[in-house]
Amino acid sequence: MTFPQNTPSIDQLINLPAGEIAQLPVELLAALQREIDAAAKQMKAVTARFSTALEVRYATRAAEARRACGKDNGTVRLVDGDFTVVADLPKRVEWDQAKLAAMVERIRAAGEDPAEYVEISFKVPERAYSAWPEAIRQGFEPARTVKTGTLKIDLLPQEDRA
Repeated sequence: MTFPQNTPSIDQLINLPAGEIAQLPVELLAALQREIDAAAKQMKAVTARFSTALEVRYATRAAEARRACGKDNGTVRLVDGDFTVVADLPKRVEWDQAKLAAMVERIRAAGEDPAEYVEISFKVPERAYSAWPEAIRQGFEPARTVKTGTLKIDLLPQEDRA
């Protein structure tokens, strides 16, 4: 389907009121959605390529600067011409949950409060909760809050419907 000459481009959509966009014909909305999805994929690929190029250019210098400061991670600043390059290598710590649980039990057994040393949280997988007998679920119900995520709408031509 061809669209009128005054059809907004995805670059123009940012300046249009949402109500005006909502009034466009569904075929045009579907075409714009496909165009936006393609542009988002392209931008993601370009962003990844650009980030890799910056790593190629600065990663070695940043690692040397970190070593000179005696640190394995964190932020260092480099000078490149008239620019300051801020290279941040964040620290990502992961804890073995089974080993932490054993430590919590040892702390408890020693008569101390594990909450002074670790943050303890409880989670219930929703799939497991749904499979529980009703009597068990009722006991947990006061501790459960259900929230919704963001609504996502896809426009599919009739032949693509599942």
